[in-house]
Amino acid sequence: MATKASEKKELVKNQLQKLRKDLRVMHAGVTEEQTMPDTAEVKRIMSELESLLEVLETKSSRKKK
Repeated sequence: MATKASEKKELVKNQLQKLRKDLRVMHAGVTEEQTMPDTAEVKRIMSELESLLEVLETKSSRKKK
């Protein structure tokens, strides 16, 4: 059980790090280059955030029971 929990924690950590990097790049483009981000890129990031939220909500809902 501990292995799965640690694997899930590592997965979440890696996903968050990747999302933060992607958002920093997107933010730099908006602020420095004054260009709007690509719509497909925004949708991809939103989808990844939704997936991450599902993983986290599943864990928190189990703790409430």
